[in-house]
Parts: sequence; structure tokens; C-alpha cells
Amino acid sequence: MRPRRRARTVSDESTICIGAIAGAFGVHGEVRLKSFAATPEDIAAYGPLTTEDGSRSFTVTLTGQASNGFTARLSGVATKEEADALRGLRLYAERARLPTLPDDEFYHADLVGLAVFDTGGRPLGTVRAVLNHGASDLLEIETPGAAETALLPFTRAAVPTVDLRAGRIVADPPEGVFPEDDTR
Repeated sequence: MRPRRRARTVSDESTICIGAIAGAFGVHGEVRLKSFAATPEDIAAYGPLTTEDGSRSFTVTLTGQASNGFTARLSGVATKEEADALRGLRLYAERARLPTLPDDEFYHADLVGLAVFDTGGRPLGTVRAVLNHGASDLLEIETPGAAETALLPFTRAAVPTVDLRAGRIVADPPEGVFPEDDTR
């Protein structure tokens, strides 16, 4: 069995979404923090972390474990009310602070927007998003003229080639992923 490919969450060229605040923890300004890092506890090492728009910056200090994440202190957050106000906030790290990815691993933002072609060179659509519902990554493909998107497994078998420089993906989709349409 060939190994599956992996994609990582990203916001743009210079920053990577590395975590999200799930809400307040306790009454002293701590938060519940979800980490999207390959090694979850490394989230504190990639700081300071910023908001998506870069308007706020936080130094993260992990204080303990919580279900599906950690408890943490964020610089500048001292009360439960301040921590509650951050619920749902996504945190970003500078891409240069993160480790280089091994072959066959890609950041989500690097994949979103890429053109997708079948192995015969026929255009299939464009990557709209990278989804993961637990089992493996799926590429959500926006197909021209179709009302719904197609979900393509992000595996070596289904996606043998990712060419970031050329801005394209070559796919060998399983039967039934894309509607049979000879007009494309």
C-alpha cells in the first residue's frame, strides 16, 4: 500500500494557520487551545502567533492538557471575559518559523486554487478547499458548469502529481468522483 499524502492548514504565502482558540478555561484568562501542528505541543514554539489580519500578536505558554487540545496563557489576556472574546479565533505563525515539509506533504494554501487535470490532460476543475473529516485529506474540486463540487481523495493513487511551480495537479480519480461529461 502506498503512503497517503498529507496537507497542512495555511492562510497565505507568509503565514500558516497553526491553531484555534476553543474558548476560556477557568477564571484567570487561560484559553482552551486546539493545535494544528504535526506535533501538537510545538504550537508554543512557533510564536509569537498572530490573528489572520495580523492586528494582534500573542506569546503562547502551554499550561496543561484539555480534551482535544491544551490549556494555555496568551500574552495580553488576563481575564475570563477577554479569553471568552477570543473563542473561534484562528492563530497564525510565520511560515519561515515552521519546519520544511517532507516530500508529499503540502500546506493547504499551496493546494487551494491549483488547476486539476486528469491523466490525459483534460481539465477537471480547480481546488476550492482541502478537507479532513478524520480519515484522510480530501480535495474539494470546483468543476466548471457543475452545481456541486467533487471530493477527490488526496492519496498518491488518486493524485499522482502535484506540481506547485506549474500550478497544477494531475489526478487519476476513482470512478464516480467526477460526472461523466465529454463536453469538458
